[in-house]
Amino acid sequence: MSVFQTYLQLGFLHICTPRAADHLTFLLALCAPYVLNDWRRVLALVTSFTVGHSLTLALATLGVVAFKPAVIEALIPITIMTTALVNLRGAGRLITRRMPIFAAAPNALALGFGLIHGLGFSSYLKSLLGANSRPVEELFAFNIGVELGQVLIVSAILLLGALLLGSLRVARRDWLLTTSGAALGIATVLLLQQLWP
Repeated sequence: MSVFQTYLQLGFLHICTPRAADHLTFLLALCAPYVLNDWRRVLALVTSFTVGHSLTLALATLGVVAFKPAVIEALIPITIMTTALVNLRGAGRLITRRMPIFAAAPNALALGFGLIHGLGFSSYLKSLLGANSRPVEELFAFNIGVELGQVLIVSAILLLGALLLGSLRVARRDWLLTTSGAALGIATVLLLQQLWP
């Protein structure tokens, strides 16, 4: 395999593995309020998250910004908890067509949290590359791999939601409460593991 293919695969596998429970749980919480018909809003939301994490992934991997990995690993569960709590607080309000798609508060939140998650991705990538490496091709390929993994996970969440809401007649509010509650619980455990290893 070429260098590009190798890092593309590494990026994809980094997000599509049980070891990425924190990022998978964040995607679950991020998509919980939406159904398949909301795909434009989900696209805008995930694009906002992508912009955020792509920026810090590049800056950290290229050595432009520095941070303490332990702090980021603790902040990631907090982003999940915050997203889940926002979902739970708004569980009684359904998304309407009049609400903006791009200039929306959830997108700003996703962008901000993407900055934190990008630093988390960069820790893994830098461990693969070595401290003195400043790769561009590897960074680009890894980022595309992460995005492909995210598309797969988000699609699976939306399709599962469509199946439960459509075929099994699960109420949309129940789906939101269950998925957000699960994300909150998982994030709490992840945070405790970071604070008291």
